[in-house]
Amino acid sequence: MSQSKAFHLSVDEQNIAWLTIDVPGEKMNTLQAAFADDMQAVFKQLDAQKSQLKGLIVHSLKPDNFIAGADVRMLEACTSAPEAQALATQGQAMFQQLSDLPFPVVAAIHGPCLGGGLELALACDYRVCTDDDKTRLGLPEVMLGLLPGSGGTQRLPRLIGLLPSLDLILTGKQLRAKKAKKLGVVDACVPHTVLLDVAKRFIDENGKKKGKVKLTTKEKLMSQTGFGRKVIFDQASKKTEQKTRGNYPAAKAILEVIQHGLEKGMNAGLELEAKRFGELVMTPESKALRSIFFATTEMKKENGTDATPLTVNRIGVLGGGLMGAGISHVSVAKAKVPVRIKDVSNDGILNALNYNYKLFDKQRKRRILSKAQLQAQMSQLSGGIDFTSFNHTDVVIEAVFEDLALKQSMVADIEANAKASTIFATNTSSLPIHHIAAKAARPENIVGLHYFSPVEKMPLVEVIPHDTTSDETISTVVALARKQGKTPIVVKDCAGFYVNRILAPYMNESAQILMAGEPIENLDRALLDFGFPVGPITLLDEVGVDIGAKIMPILVNELGPRFQGPDVFDTLLNDGRKGRKSGKGFYSYKGSKKKEVDKSVYKLLKLTPESKFSDQDIALRCILPMLNEAVRCLDEGIIRSPRDGDIGAIFGIGFPPFLGGPFRYMDHIGMKKLVELMNQHAEKYGDRFAPCDGLLTRAGLDERFYPA
Repeated sequence: MSQSKAFHLSVDEQNIAWLTIDVPGEKMNTLQAAFADDMQAVFKQLDAQKSQLKGLIVHSLKPDNFIAGADVRMLEACTSAPEAQALATQGQAMFQQLSDLPFPVVAAIHGPCLGGGLELALACDYRVCTDDDKTRLGLPEVMLGLLPGSGGTQRLPRLIGLLPSLDLILTGKQLRAKKAKKLGVVDACVPHTVLLDVAKRFIDENGKKKGKVKLTTKEKLMSQTGFGRKVIFDQASKKTEQKTRGNYPAAKAILEVIQHGLEKGMNAGLELEAKRFGELVMTPESKALRSIFFATTEMKKENGTDATPLTVNRIGVLGGGLMGAGISHVSVAKAKVPVRIKDVSNDGILNALNYNYKLFDKQRKRRILSKAQLQAQMSQLSGGIDFTSFNHTDVVIEAVFEDLALKQSMVADIEANAKASTIFATNTSSLPIHHIAAKAARPENIVGLHYFSPVEKMPLVEVIPHDTTSDETISTVVALARKQGKTPIVVKDCAGFYVNRILAPYMNESAQILMAGEPIENLDRALLDFGFPVGPITLLDEVGVDIGAKIMPILVNELGPRFQGPDVFDTLLNDGRKGRKSGKGFYSYKGSKKKEVDKSVYKLLKLTPESKFSDQDIALRCILPMLNEAVRCLDEGIIRSPRDGDIGAIFGIGFPPFLGGPFRYMDHIGMKKLVELMNQHAEKYGDRFAPCDGLLTRAGLDERFYPA
């Protein structure tokens, strides 16, 4: 018997050894460098008993996770690439010892089995997992700017073939249990109650070590000939370059390491894997991506105030349009709370129900939901044109038109038809919350809850208390947003809040560049190359030109003339150009054809397109005003910290994650250099580039937003 901190080894009467993993004091099992000694003790013991042992089963004592990965905090302590490389080499050696044991080893998996957890399982001879919804398998290291460093790049392709493993390692996607079985990542997928029995059966039936990998003939032919492999890697490389635009060095390294291992053998592959892992740990990209991971982990523990959140058992949604339908969807699907939708017409209700049905049906087609589960989900949604059963709701989320009088009348209706404790959350994108609460009898229950479109995809929510919102209301909606699968940030009640306020100067500047005659595709390409998921002109088409036209005057009115962009909205709207929703904006959208720039828009705006600026100049011009505004938001207390500002920009508008967000990016440039750049731009293009006081002060004191 060996009792160690995280690992415990015991042997049963049938001579099967059981290795349990239970990291003390942690909710999740994560692998730490300190466990290497523990594992050596376990291997020593297994070695002493190897002649009588039939096999080994590795499982977790945590109720809902196997191993969630390696402990990322370990990497923060590394000061050099060789130091990080040594961590990878140590992990590889440990898993190799596991793989070399002279009897069958089975991993019994329930819950997340990710990163180093999956690498450990891949070093076993068999993998059995539960069919539970909690079970997820994957190698998400690429999301942290890394590659799997404990053998994952070598073992996975040898197990399931080259194509599916490239797809998994390059995207970091997580597999559900059934899909993992289909791909051959696991050998069996069984109910939780019989997990350990089935693991034992694998040992009883396979006294000898496990045999070969089963690849399809096509995959065999492709990935096992030098030529076939070259074709796969060339295509993967092209696709990766298109997607990452050279901004994510991990993707390139993943391709190189997998290819090297398949051509030069497992040991050479492992050696290069550890070397590249060490180098990637020290890159600014990985450091920025890890900072996002730490920030979101930290934020999961916060509720915006010290008050205890109230339990939300029922939700009401006002408005069955796109936003209302999306909000009702995440409430039912993620937060698992029944929803009652109210709209002025039955068509609105039908629209919202239909929207939800389509999303659930997509999951049914992908076999994520059964037909019965789809029906159960739909039964949690109901709707009508009056306030029936609103007296049972704990939170009502309003998603009607951006009209102040309408929103105030909604407040009055809910105060008349719901409980005294019901929270009224308004999904406004521009109206100040204190205006919406101005005539309320219970203003302490009113709060802004700003979702982004499409709600089911966009990860951010802005929670906006006004001066008299109660702490309990704030913490309740923060906790609710998190249950809906969102990352909430608490922001101050001011026009544009945070995300739209920093987005507006960026969009205005892109419009200025367009009006100087720069071709639309150049503008969009420059910001895609910089790292945004879509270019600014495409974004305007997606959001809707009419929405832009509504928000702009509010910002100018409340915050001053620096928010005044070129006057193009009316011209576009008079020509019926609302963007994608009307089939044309700056681009034309015809059927399923790829969108193309609608050349007639140049004539409409009296422009002659001509390329004048480099991609880098365009990107910098759009980014600088955004950075300036982000600093103002921090100094005015619109956001509570640089961390919230970075997460808000990354999750709300797709600010390039590998730069870590606007505040980390400014630290990276350096305050003095940033002020210099802004002054140069101000001389060239106008006062809107003049650095704000907060930047000048920090540059003078040589300060940063984050500790160095």
